[in-house]
Amino acid sequence: MTCRTVAILLFNEVEVLDFAGPFEVFAVAGELHEPAPFRVYTVAAGPGPICARNGLSVNPDYRLSDAPRADVLIVPGGIGTRALLGDTDLLDGIAAAARQAELVLSVCSGALLLARAGLLAGLRATTHHEVLDVLRELAPATEIVAGARYVDNGRVITAAGISAGIDASLHVVGRLCGEEVSARTATYMEYRSLP
Repeated sequence: MTCRTVAILLFNEVEVLDFAGPFEVFAVAGELHEPAPFRVYTVAAGPGPICARNGLSVNPDYRLSDAPRADVLIVPGGIGTRALLGDTDLLDGIAAAARQAELVLSVCSGALLLARAGLLAGLRATTHHEVLDVLRELAPATEIVAGARYVDNGRVITAAGISAGIDASLHVVGRLCGEEVSARTATYMEYRSLP
């Protein structure tokens, strides 16, 4: 089994479960299986800690510009995405990392950043129910799917709000490593997907 790198983008006011849920899924999958199928790390636009939603301080492993190439790029959401919609340097960095990645996964309003980075045109996508209309505005060439837990386009996967990122991450583990690895990961986490 190939070890894939998983990069999770962090930024101020990122929703905690948006990044911590996927982090846990890929990290647990890496712990439970030999050889480890994933190596997870975090990235941010600049150096130093970020302050996630509700005051959690997190120290990213790398700056996005000098991080190792990611096989799986995860772009979480949260209220902090709004301030980043005009950050062309970050959006260019996301687009560049996405071009090199095997898969790109957004969680919640992280889909807004994918839209602004030009990664959703011609695809189907979902996001948190409260920002579906914003995504429609930012991605007029994208079919917006309300009510889906996640939408898999092949290379680009978008997940609905917050806990849906865990479902989408387990789906990715299943796609890349097989359903047995995904099921074992979910069982260890004592996680049950919603119907």
